[in-house]
Amino acid sequence: MTKHDGQDDPRSRYRAALDRGGLADADVAGLLTHDLERDLEPAGRDVTSWAFVEKKREGRAQMRTREAGVLAGLDLLWPAVESFRHVDFDPRARDGDALEPGQTVAVFAGRLRELLTLERTALNFVTHLSGVASLTARFVERVRGTRAVICDTRKTLPGLKLFQKYAVVCGGGTPHRQSLGDAVLVKDNHLAGVPQADLPRALTKAAEEARAKYPALKFVEVEVDTLDQLRVVLRAPIDIALLDNMTNDQLAEAIAIRNAESPGVRLEASGGVNLETVRGIAETGVDRISVGALTHSAPALDLGLDIGDAD
Repeated sequence: MTKHDGQDDPRSRYRAALDRGGLADADVAGLLTHDLERDLEPAGRDVTSWAFVEKKREGRAQMRTREAGVLAGLDLLWPAVESFRHVDFDPRARDGDALEPGQTVAVFAGRLRELLTLERTALNFVTHLSGVASLTARFVERVRGTRAVICDTRKTLPGLKLFQKYAVVCGGGTPHRQSLGDAVLVKDNHLAGVPQADLPRALTKAAEEARAKYPALKFVEVEVDTLDQLRVVLRAPIDIALLDNMTNDQLAEAIAIRNAESPGVRLEASGGVNLETVRGIAETGVDRISVGALTHSAPALDLGLDIGDAD
């Protein structure tokens, strides 16, 4: 492995990416190492490259974009590359960068067998996360000039939640709650069977107890389906009201109600949000717009790893 000096070497960039996404080294390294190991089963090696490529043959590979988008995941690749003794990693772009078609984002050089073994894991990781970042950036651009921020949700793929939320940040989005343990979000299923007249008391009790026991909570949020329900929950000490599947006219009215009755509460719109509707939703004046599609439906960004002989 060729060593890099300075603050811009792959290891330093990796550490900075961990900090940016609130990620743990064990989570990233564990995911990538596990994927590489599973990809070698049952033989324990890349049998095609082992049989066809001479052991000490050298090569280089360029990771290139085939379409425009936003990069995510490249700065987190270090643990995967580091597991190969004879591969050098030279990133040419940073997570969060806007990319043009044909752009080289990284160069890998070293033993060809190792480059070929690394190829698919590296591409799977970066193309997926870049797809999330790219879709997020499109939503963020659509609401530019309004007060609304684009938030992710917990509609993530099993095992990839932390990484998908990192990619949302790379695309300019705003993280929602990371998990069930860092914020209170009272949804319709929690409210089922609770009489509307009892909601202020029940929500006040829940909010006070949660804040007392877990002072690091990010927020207390309550989902509402109607404007009448909004008026009721605004009487409780909440931080955010989630306006679910409301029309733009209803959202505008909700803002007027909030401004009159509890101006410190933020309003978040959800449901029916796509690239065609998000601008109109934002122009109602809501503070936040949550979009499940950022993580559950983002198409992969088309990247390729083109391998040739070393220069």
